[in-house]
Amino acid sequence: MSGNQVGSGEKTRKKKHPVDLHTARRMLPLVQRIVSDIVHDAEELDKFTFEQEGLDRNKITLSWPERQRRYAVQGEVVRLQSRIDEGRAELDSLGAVLVNRHKGAVNFPTLVHGRPAYFSWQLGEDGLNFWQFDGESTRREIPASGFDSGIHRTVSQR
Repeated sequence: MSGNQVGSGEKTRKKKHPVDLHTARRMLPLVQRIVSDIVHDAEELDKFTFEQEGLDRNKITLSWPERQRRYAVQGEVVRLQSRIDEGRAELDSLGAVLVNRHKGAVNFPTLVHGRPAYFSWQLGEDGLNFWQFDGESTRREIPASGFDSGIHRTVSQR
């Protein structure tokens, strides 16, 4: 699955504990702040990475100021990647999965009809209003009746 699709995407290796909708919605304000920072840092990282590639291609012919800039850009790339990794680790500690760092898409593992699924949210959305089965990219709207219409409540045992 490509990094641009909304699905289970960039899963971690360890098994995530399912969370219920209430818990996922309570975590959302913190997740929104973390994801906002990740998206901002990813945009900056892309700019610096592009600049770094150009400087690296011409590294033999760079003037001294250009060489200094190359070292500064390398430092920014490392710093930004580290911040993104820290954000991912923070999301992981909350049980959330970053699906796409450019769109700010995050999934919260859950169970629907006993099948692995995710509550799905993207930066810019007002709340947690979608879900999808594991391995699918189609997001479905969470019914207004919540769990009464077939999404079975799961409780995380931590």
